[in-house]
Amino acid sequence: MAMEKSSSKYRTQFWYVAIASFLLWLFLLYLFNSSAKTVHSHERLFRQENVIDLVPEHHESDQPVVSGVDNKTLPVPGDDSSPEDRISEDAKVVNDLVEELEKEKVESEKKRGGSVLSGRSTRARRGHREPRKSRSSSRAEEEKKRVRSNADDVERNVDNSDQSFDKEPSFLEAKKERVDDDNNDLESKGGNELPNDWSNNDLEGDNTSETVPEQKIQSNLALNNSTSEARNRLISKRNQPRRVRNVIVRPKTRRNDPCAGKYVYMHEVPALFNEELLKNCWTLSKWTDMCELTSNFGLGPRLPNMEGVSGWFATNQFTLEVIFHNRMKQYKCLTKDSSLASAVYVPYYPGLDLMRFLWGPFPFMRDAAALDLMKWLRERPEWKRMDGRDHFMVAGRTTWDFMRTPENESDWGNRLMILPEIRNMTMLLIESSPWNYHGFAVPYPTYFHPSTNAEILQWQNRMRRIKRRYLFSFVGAPRPNLGDSIRSEIMDQCKASRRKCKLLECVSGSQKCYKPDQIMKFFLSSTFCLQPPGDSYTRRSTFDSILAGCIPVFFHPGSAYAQYIWHLPKDISKYSVFIPGKNVKEGKASIEKILSRIPRGKVVAMREEVIRLIPRLMYFNPSGKRGDVGRFEDAFDVAVEGVLQRVEGLRKKIEEGNEEIFDFPEQFSWKYNVFGNVERHEWDSYFDRP
Repeated sequence: MAMEKSSSKYRTQFWYVAIASFLLWLFLLYLFNSSAKTVHSHERLFRQENVIDLVPEHHESDQPVVSGVDNKTLPVPGDDSSPEDRISEDAKVVNDLVEELEKEKVESEKKRGGSVLSGRSTRARRGHREPRKSRSSSRAEEEKKRVRSNADDVERNVDNSDQSFDKEPSFLEAKKERVDDDNNDLESKGGNELPNDWSNNDLEGDNTSETVPEQKIQSNLALNNSTSEARNRLISKRNQPRRVRNVIVRPKTRRNDPCAGKYVYMHEVPALFNEELLKNCWTLSKWTDMCELTSNFGLGPRLPNMEGVSGWFATNQFTLEVIFHNRMKQYKCLTKDSSLASAVYVPYYPGLDLMRFLWGPFPFMRDAAALDLMKWLRERPEWKRMDGRDHFMVAGRTTWDFMRTPENESDWGNRLMILPEIRNMTMLLIESSPWNYHGFAVPYPTYFHPSTNAEILQWQNRMRRIKRRYLFSFVGAPRPNLGDSIRSEIMDQCKASRRKCKLLECVSGSQKCYKPDQIMKFFLSSTFCLQPPGDSYTRRSTFDSILAGCIPVFFHPGSAYAQYIWHLPKDISKYSVFIPGKNVKEGKASIEKILSRIPRGKVVAMREEVIRLIPRLMYFNPSGKRGDVGRFEDAFDVAVEGVLQRVEGLRKKIEEGNEEIFDFPEQFSWKYNVFGNVERHEWDSYFDRP
């Protein structure tokens, strides 16, 4: 009896183990299939059958689309064909190449000008002409030599391109090489002089033009082995990316054009990089309903009127990319002609794309879409004009989310900001790095997105009349894990000044910090709003408080002064108060005393400046129609203007032939952007590299 119970017990345990193993196998199979589908969605972009779909319909360019097809897969006649067929094919290939070279020569000679033509006709009248038959045969022999030399050059170029593929594209080096090549060609041709056997009849055509190709074919039939090799090299050459010979830096202009110098061209990137992310919004986050937050052109769900003013939405900061894209569609100087554009916008959603894999088990997937996009951009004719230095992109995250180094694949974020192509572009983020050339900060999205200018005026007037009970306030949570954080000291001082300070502590489980109406009412009751650094330099709370007419108090210059250089005044004392965070940390500064000593007239002037800044620090509703469009500029308008000015500065340096576009160390980028120089400053200690 005991044996039967023991046997039954073991059988039961065996089935438990078997069922658990089967379920584990199913789970692993599901993970494998889901990851394989994700990889497939990125790889399909550059398959041979999908390459044509990536090219925007309105682009008219002679640049070939580079496919991923290897030369070995191209249809080449095999050895089983007859000798006559091989000779015929070889002759056709060589003949096509020779005719192409002749056409190029004729076209180049047509551009020589009247003096060259007159000299040529004069020599013809003087009798310096050879018989047509001898001249044609000699030219055929010369073309055969050129075919062989060109084929060898193609082979050498292929080898060189493989060695330099991983190098960062350099506009100045490419330009210098083209100038040197042109000079060498002129020297070899002896300026404008032409051979004596050329005449006007050679350009106009004569009755022997049809017999020349036949003679060339007959003369090349004996080159069976060499022409077969030339054919393969010719096919290989046609599948190589074509270099842009004439680099056009300065965009075209029109007379009396109000958009001259302001045109922006928007790439029609594949839907994989933006639209499909929104269609599959349920995959963006496991904890947040991003489908709801990306609705209404990225503004999120609509909120009730606040203080009697409409235009309020529950906007998430990560949707800035969607908001900016929809605002760009309404930009008054948006053009479909890239030759007119002073800047080029890339409507990629890097923050939303990263969000999908930020917490996943496959770190390499965080870089997949960004690398695919860079490959796509490199082949655009707009990119080749300035190697991408006139391109810009927007990300609704801080720069630190895109700064993962290659040697630390398991670290946070991806490698977007350190890619060579991105370093040529202008990157707009909600927080930039003070030590990078190419990153610039733009305001966080707030909850207010007016559709008309009347709503802006109504809100500004309301902020001027509102009564504020508290001297200063703070909304946030402590950062005990950060040794240099001053939030705990600020919260202690606020608690000690109960009658003058209002504190909203965002502890775990509190919902008030996530309700827009509660946060805005909190800021509306205060004269000054404290904005210490958190996990990074900047805070969204800064812009919510300014929207409420509350004067910001900063403790680190990297929280605003060295960030939003296009949107905030250079005179920081006009709209804010700066208290060194080190003094607060060491207990040497009393926030209440410092703020109480500011004269009332100064406070009124500062508040008026803050209220005046409100339109520049928020984003209009993309679906709204403002009557007087030019009356107010929102954060989008200011950012685009900043990009255009930066690109124009880079363009001038390139045209001047400067080998170094930036004449200062990259680690001093913050200082150059703020002050225009890299001389010693009292803020240097705040930006010492860690």
